[in-house]
This record gives sequence, C-alpha cells and structure tokens, in this order.
Amino acid sequence: MVDRVEAVVIGAGVVGLAVARRLAMAGREVIVLEAADAIGTETSSRNSEVIHAGIYYPKDSWKARFCVAGKTALYKYCQTHGVEHQNCGKFIVATNEEQIFELERLKQAAATNGVPDLEWRTSAEVSAEEPAVFCVRALWSPSTGIIDSHGLMLAYQGDAEEAGAMIAFNTPVESGSVEEDGILLSTGGEAPTTLKAQIVVNSAGLHAQKTASTIAGIPKGTIPPCYYAKGNYYSLVGKPPFKRPIYPVPEKAGLGVHVTVDLGGQVRFGPDVEWIDELNYDVDPARADAFYSAVRAYYPDLPDGSIQPGYSGIRPKLQAPGEAARDFLVQGASEHGISGLVNLYGIESPGLTASLAIADQVALLLGINEPAVI
Repeated sequence: MVDRVEAVVIGAGVVGLAVARRLAMAGREVIVLEAADAIGTETSSRNSEVIHAGIYYPKDSWKARFCVAGKTALYKYCQTHGVEHQNCGKFIVATNEEQIFELERLKQAAATNGVPDLEWRTSAEVSAEEPAVFCVRALWSPSTGIIDSHGLMLAYQGDAEEAGAMIAFNTPVESGSVEEDGILLSTGGEAPTTLKAQIVVNSAGLHAQKTASTIAGIPKGTIPPCYYAKGNYYSLVGKPPFKRPIYPVPEKAGLGVHVTVDLGGQVRFGPDVEWIDELNYDVDPARADAFYSAVRAYYPDLPDGSIQPGYSGIRPKLQAPGEAARDFLVQGASEHGISGLVNLYGIESPGLTASLAIADQVALLLGINEPAVI
C-alpha cells in the first residue's frame, strides 16, 4: 500500500527541521524521515555552535548570502522563541605586522558580503577585553555569537509539529523513483513503508548524495561527489581565559586553530581537520600536540598538558582534499528537471547560521509564496 503525503523532508538536522518548519507553516502536509532515533545526531550537533557573521565566504556565494540573511533571522528567532544564545562578538587577531594586510582584505570582503560592521582594535583595546590574548592588531566582529544548537533544533521541531508536521524516527530512505504523479519513497526500519509525495526535500547531510543515488529518475550527472572532512576539537582544562571566540588570521587551508566558547563557558580549540573515507567520531589525543604552537601565537600562556580531547564533527564537502572550497549546492527543477524535488548538497558551515535562509530558498524553488514567519 502506498501512502500519499504532500511533502517529505529527508533528514532531521538543523536545516531539515528549518525546512520542515517553513513548509508546514506555509500550510503544507509534511513528514520528516529521519534515519536516526533523534534530531540532529550528526553534523548539526557536532559543530562549534557559533553564529557566523558572513565574513569569509566568496562574494555572491550562497554561503555568503544565506549566512548574512540567516544570521539576522536567527537572532530574531532566538529572541522570540527563547533559544539560549549570546551576541558576544569575536576578535580576529594578527600576531605580526605582516598579517595586518590580510585583516584589511577580510574587512573589505566582509563589507562586500553585507557585513560592514567590522571595526579595527588595537592590541591594548583587545587586552582590555581579553587579557590572555596577544596580538598587534585585530578586527572586532560585533555580529558574531554563540548558540545552543540543540535548543534551536528543538524550537524548529516544536514549530513544525505545532503546524502539523510529523517526524518519523528510525526511518531511513532506502529507495525511490520519480513518477508522473509524484516521487515514490520506500523506507526501512522497524516499520517499513512506501510514500508518494508531491514535494521531496533531500536534506540528508552526510548522506544526501547516497540518498539521491537510490532514487531512480534523478540524473546521475546531477549528483556531485561527497568527501568527508572530520574536524577534531579539544577542550581547555582549567579556568576559561576567554569570554568570546578568538580567531587567528586565516590560513590558506582554512581558518586556523581558533578558540570557541560555549554558553557554559567551556573553551575549545579547533578544528584539526582530517579527511576520512568512513564516518568515525573518535578523537586522537596525540593530534592535540600540534595545537600548542599555533595557539601560543595568540595565547602565549597556554600551559603544557592543558588541552584534552573534546569531540569531533564531520562536514560533507563537495571538493576533494587540496581543491578550492565549493559553495552550497541547492538544486531545484532547473538543475535536475524534476518538479517538486530539492536536493541540498554540501551543507556544512555556516549551515546552522544560514538555516532559516536556506529554508526560504527551498520554499522559493518549490513555488511556495506564503511569507516566512519568524
């Protein structure tokens, strides 16, 4: 027997829940299919919990546009829905004179992205706020923040369910097909079922490409490769010396080993990125050894033996190791030719910050004109 439903969202991470909320609040009948037994068990719960400003991304990229729009919406959402967060700001610090040129480039790039509020700070001004930090100059990003990611997902889930959406846990999508009157999906788990939906949003995160490849009728050439980048985070033992995130000047390979602070005050260093072939969340204590010299460039008093394994997260990347970073891939009918289908590929950082904006773009691609509700 085939059950019919108006819309299916595959994946109950932060973006999938934001999309389910958006569709349900626009009056659509929504079922969320989640392979795990809870919301946000992978990338969405294994990140730095930073509300990003939108500084580092290429001009006019989806990452830049979604981050800036999503940040504004997210702060408003947190305030109106009681999601714990802090608009604490962050410092991007130069530890030698040669790095100041890169800070200037960042300031200009941020303004181009719609983030005109970065401000210069002297070393004395930084020390007044963060006495443990050494720098020769810094940029202050007032719109950066930190957030309770699980609290955010619970709020999205609550909104979606209040609007009539249902979440089916332990329900992996195993196969499907594109048909004339909808998209057929067959699920596994303890209660296998077959659904036919007019709308399908593939927000399966680390498994988005694999999920798409099981649905007959999606052109194989539209499914990009997926690479796994594992970020290892390490916790600082002892009294927290920082009140907010501290980022070094970016490196060619990424943003460098930076400081994040959670809402409980716990200080974490990371990420230490390694490319992996299979999902594995173990954190090797020995990898922290390489952090000490990098961190001491801006935190010279870091004691020996004070960094211990914290946690790891895995990001779905669209580029192979050594290749230039690629943008989010948000595919609608104009890319794959299938009405009612949206595939979300490579949704990594700043996906949490951008979640409400991504949900709005999905609605736009589906022709849903009802205005968003924050």
